Parts: sequence; C-alpha cells; structure tokens
Amino acid sequence: MSEEQEQQNLINNPRLVLTDHRFTLTCAAASAAEKEAAKAALMEAVEEKDMAPFYSYLCETYSWTADAALATKLAAANAAKLATLEEVIKDADENLGETEIREAYLAKAEYLCMIGDKEGAVAGFKVAKEKTVSLGHRLDIVFNLIRLGMFYSDSELTVKNLELAQTLMDEGGDWDRRNRLKVYSGVHNAAIREFSQASEKFLSTVSTFTSLEMMGYSQFVELTVLVSMITLPRVELNKKVLLGPEIQEMLHQSPVIKGFLESLYKCDYAAFFTHLGQVDEFMMKSRILSPHRRHYVREMRIMAYTQLLESYRSVTLDSMAESFGVSVEFIDTELSHFIALKRLNCKIDKVAGIVMTTRVDQKNSQYQTTLKSGDVLLSQIQKLSQMVNM
Repeated sequence: MSEEQEQQNLINNPRLVLTDHRFTLTCAAASAAEKEAAKAALMEAVEEKDMAPFYSYLCETYSWTADAALATKLAAANAAKLATLEEVIKDADENLGETEIREAYLAKAEYLCMIGDKEGAVAGFKVAKEKTVSLGHRLDIVFNLIRLGMFYSDSELTVKNLELAQTLMDEGGDWDRRNRLKVYSGVHNAAIREFSQASEKFLSTVSTFTSLEMMGYSQFVELTVLVSMITLPRVELNKKVLLGPEIQEMLHQSPVIKGFLESLYKCDYAAFFTHLGQVDEFMMKSRILSPHRRHYVREMRIMAYTQLLESYRSVTLDSMAESFGVSVEFIDTELSHFIALKRLNCKIDKVAGIVMTTRVDQKNSQYQTTLKSGDVLLSQIQKLSQMVNM
C-alpha cells in the first residue's frame, strides 16, 4: 500500500470531518445555510461510502425521516461487501499465512468502521489485534479505535485506547506513531479542558504534523495557538508561538487568531478585546472548544487585566477603560467581580478613581497553602483511622 493510500485509509476510518458536520447541525451559532450544507455533506458521505449503519444513526439522532429505498440500497451494498470480505477471511484462514490472515480480518474491521457500524468495528478490531504480532500494526489498530471513540464522542472508548496506545508506545514505537499519539492525546486533552497538556503536545508536533485524519493543518495551528495563549507565560508564548515559523506561516490564513495573539503580546488591549469577541464567535462553531468558550473568554480577560496591572502600582479607572476601549462603569464592574473572586490582586479606590495593585507575598502564600493542605490531609487520616477502628 502506497503512502497516499495509507493516508486515505486513515482519513476514512472513520471520517472525523463528519463529526464537525454533525456538530454544525446542533450549533446555535450556525446559520440555516450552514446547517443545510452540513446535512448535505453528511448525506453525500452516506451515499458515497454506502454507510447504512451511519445513516440509521443520523436518522435516529436528528429525528430525520428515513428514505426506505435508500436504506435498503445501502444495506444491500454493505451485505454484498461483507460477504466478499468473509470469503477472503475464510480463504486466508484455510490457505494463507499470518500476514494475509491479519490483513483479511483488518479489512473487515476497517470496512465496518468506515460505514459507521460502531459495535461491529470494535469487535472486528479486537479480533484483528489478536491476529497481529507486529507492535506497529497493533498500534495502528488502537489508533483506529481512538478515532472511532472520538467519532462517536465515546469518552470511555477513547481514554481506554489512549492509555493502551501509550503502554504499547513505551514498548517501542517509531517516530511517526509517537507524533500521531501526541496529536490524538492533545486533541482529547483540549476537548476535556486540559489546555496545558494539549499545548505541550501540540507545540512538540506542530513542525512535523502529519495527522490529517484528525483535522487540517490550519485548524491544528489555530487550536495550538488558542490553547497555548491561555497556558503559556508571556516569554514562552513569544518564543514558542509568536516566533514559530510554521505557526506564523499558517496564521496568515487566520487573521482573527493572528490578531488575537499579537494584540495580547503587544499589550494592545483595545484590539485584544475586539479580537476576543471574534474568537468567542469562532469557538462557538468549534466542536472541540465550544463547551469551554465561556471559561476561555473569562480567563483571557483576567490574563489581560493582570498583564496590564503588573506594570503599575496604581492606575486610574479612566486610563484602564481607555486602554481596553470600554466604559469606566464596565471596567469598574468587571474588576470588582474578579477581585471578589480573588482572581485579581488589586483594590479599587472608587472615590479617587484609582486601581491599586497588591503584590502577592509568594513565600507566605506557599506557606499558607501548605498549612491548608496539611490540615486536609490530617482530617482525611483521622476519618480513615476511625473507619479502620470500626
């Protein structure tokens, strides 16, 4: 199998781009035209690949009225193909060697995966893995299961196989598969709001990214920039993101993300707030980031306020409002909220119209944190001892 055929095989098993189309169908920010286009793309894929099980899943999930004639046609095509694959498996079992047997079972599992038969594919990959000796080929099967878990938003299947892939990788995996696992793990981390882990994995693979079965390269760079901005200190953000040649080259295609990144680093807070609103709209249409957009926007606002306040012992409310391009009332309310939550180290003198920064004593803060942690630990030990004595 050529390299191009292998990549196409990865993309089809399963086609993760279809999960983006499914997300669009229920996205509140998507227009009617975008939803119609998403439905059309899904139906085109269903008919192109004879995806009878997936068509049934779509009709059930989105309450579509099934086309009986189409469903019958797709099911007949699936039955004919599976019958052919069963014959190949039987011939391989009876007449051929281990390699041919493995490939025969794998071909059936991949076909079930491609047409959207989740249960059949999971069972098929399990059998194929049992027939597989090579570590690299076993990893490829586990990667298939990871993608299948992501395709159906099955967290248990995804996490289980990510852990299995890491265990196999520790036994010795090649460079390409190690990079692929980092991308897969990073996407899962981003989806569950573990942005720091996602950033670390994405940045280590951004110059060697080949996992087009997960997403396009421009989408990967956008995701990398967004998760890095919320996790990296300013110096590291400059070194690893702003000065990254691969990232800068791709960001020319994403002016919103590019402007968002540069405005924060250059302390252009009025532009930053404008871009933040655009990023919020961008995230609303992102299958991976949409569940976290409120958290993300709040944390980025706090980061910008902190970045400005760190440069001054005090600053007027008028000056801050002008810097961020908002009203004094807005900045007063916003800062008061975050101060009450202990997210900003400052105080507001409303009479003088001044925001005064308060420097945190790091050693004292660490001492207090250690005391609190010790109290919690002692309390847990006491409860445990009581249970043991009973």
